[in-house]
Amino acid sequence: MTEIAIIGAGPAGGSAALFAAKAGKKTLLIDSDQSITKKAWVENHYGVPEITGPNLVETGINQAKKFGAEYVQGKVTEIAKTDDGFRIATESGQSYDAKVVIVASGLFLDFAEKSGLSTKPGTEPRIKTILDADAEGRTNVAGIWAAGTCAGVSVHTIVTAGDGAKVAINVISELNGARYVDHDLLK
Repeated sequence: MTEIAIIGAGPAGGSAALFAAKAGKKTLLIDSDQSITKKAWVENHYGVPEITGPNLVETGINQAKKFGAEYVQGKVTEIAKTDDGFRIATESGQSYDAKVVIVASGLFLDFAEKSGLSTKPGTEPRIKTILDADAEGRTNVAGIWAAGTCAGVSVHTIVTAGDGAKVAINVISELNGARYVDHDLLK
């Protein structure tokens, strides 16, 4: 069973997957390949002079995979509670089991209400609906967290990436029973 499944591989999901995998958690990244970032030209992402949205997304996925994250393409249709976590169903009929789920699906929340997740009106321009999550990323369903645009943060890639990292750190900390910190040093 996967420890942490992340739905969405845009900046929030990719960042969450990177932190989860680097922390040694068995990580699954499920993506529908519909990220709005794939249409972006980015010149305001700290540390990156300029990059296309598709290249930013691909880089994030590859970073997560470098640390062991599994990446699959699929459109999630439902998240169902099981005895020991969740079963994530996709449009193709595939399903995946995970102890914890981070939803980082950007604009796409078709599965939210069917999965028992509370939503509310979005606050960003063009974002109609978001998940009702607290500042740490917790939703109304214990074990399902939200990060990025679908959690109500700004659509800017640097902001959603940071939110994905924050939520992953909160999830890892909860799973570990102690605050998780990841700092690398120059060699």
